[in-house]
Parts: sequence; C-alpha cells; structure tokens
Amino acid sequence: MRKPIIAGNWKMNNNIAATEKLIAELKPLVKDAKCDVVVCTPYTSLAAAVKAVKGSKIHVGAENVHWAEKGAFTGEITTDMLKEIGVTYVIIGHSERRQYFGETDETVNKRTVAAINAGLKVILCVGELLGEREDGVTAEVVRRQTKIALKGVTEEQLKNVVIAYEPVWAIGTGKTATAEDANDTIKVIRDCVGELYSKKAANAIRIQYGGSMKPSNASELMAQPQIDGGLIGGASLKAEDFSKIVNY
Repeated sequence: MRKPIIAGNWKMNNNIAATEKLIAELKPLVKDAKCDVVVCTPYTSLAAAVKAVKGSKIHVGAENVHWAEKGAFTGEITTDMLKEIGVTYVIIGHSERRQYFGETDETVNKRTVAAINAGLKVILCVGELLGEREDGVTAEVVRRQTKIALKGVTEEQLKNVVIAYEPVWAIGTGKTATAEDANDTIKVIRDCVGELYSKKAANAIRIQYGGSMKPSNASELMAQPQIDGGLIGGASLKAEDFSKIVNY
C-alpha cells in the first residue's frame, strides 16, 4: 500500500508572519493525518516554516532548487542551502517554472538528479498543455517528461521521488480533469516508470494529482486507485481548506 502524500505549493504567497500564522492554524487540524503532509513555501519563509512545524507531522519543502553546488546563478538556491535550514522536500519542474522561466525537460532532469544526490525528496511535476490534450498527445507528453526527468536516477533513489501529474490547463483555472481522466493519465505515468525500472518500482512510486484539487473534489480524486495524493495550490493557503483535503 502506498502512503498518500498531500503537499501544499504556496507559490509566491505569504511572508514570514503569514507563514507562522498559517502553520499554527494547520497543526491541530492535521495532527491525525493518515497521509504525509508537506508545505512548500517561498525561500524567505522556509526557515520560519521549519521552526513552526516542529512537533507536528508537517514536512517543509522548497519550490525549486538549482543543480550546481555554487556559482554565478543569480536568484537560484543550492541543495546545501535548503538542507542547512532543515528543508526535506523540493518541487521540481512545476508548469509555472516551465512556462514563465524557461525550464526544460533537460534542466528538470539536472535539478532532479542534484536534489536526489543531495538527499532531498523530490516532487517531480509533469503535465500537458491544453493544446496537447486537445491534440490527443497527453500520453506522449507525460511519458517524455517522465523519461527525461528520471534519467540518471537509480531504482533505489526513486524511493525519494514523488511524481505530481498536473495538467497545465487545470492549474489556477478552476478546471479539473475528471477523476477518471486523471486516474488514466497517472496510470500512463506509472506504466512508464515500470518500463524504465520494474513493476515493483512502478507499484511503489507515489503519484499525485495537481490540477485544482480542493475540498469539494478531493474525496472523489483520492478514491481513484492510481492517485496517491495531491499537489495543492490555492486551497493550501487556507488552513481549513487544506486540512479538509489532508483529512479527505
């Protein structure tokens, strides 16, 4: 049985004070969670978040990381910098990074390998654009993204990877893939992992759904056999909404 994982992606929201307040509200609401709970905050709030989650079941993640150990990469951050303050998870390859900041399948791979080698747990994002879904190439897109992202990752290291399937057209739009569609695409991703590694690895890897999961649809999505959790955007910024998803 795969343990579900619900992760909040705060994106560019919440200063330190708001971070401390939200986590304080969240802690009692998720204390009995039967899934792994992660909050991924902006860089400036990470240290405060790590301190705030102490004594709870909540883990802290970053929203990106660079592949180099140091150097002239203005605005980036290293794995060591994240580990030094107690961060354990990192989101890599989010569609907004791909769409707005020039992230490619190849740079996603470099970031993933660096994070895994450093001992961080990776939430690896894959997903198709609306045009790609309409053209019927969703399976080809997510398979390509998965294959390239995991190049150089061993089957043993794969234990520290969570994949998040996030159809780009369903992020921040209020649109959601039907539970069946999400389940079918996640099975494509799982089968791809099986081809790359083994059936055992495919059965073990946790794959989240990341397209506008909210309290009203979390139970339906989580009831699907292939869906092992959610990567939550807007709903993760409200303790009550996020906790309802966690406690689906």
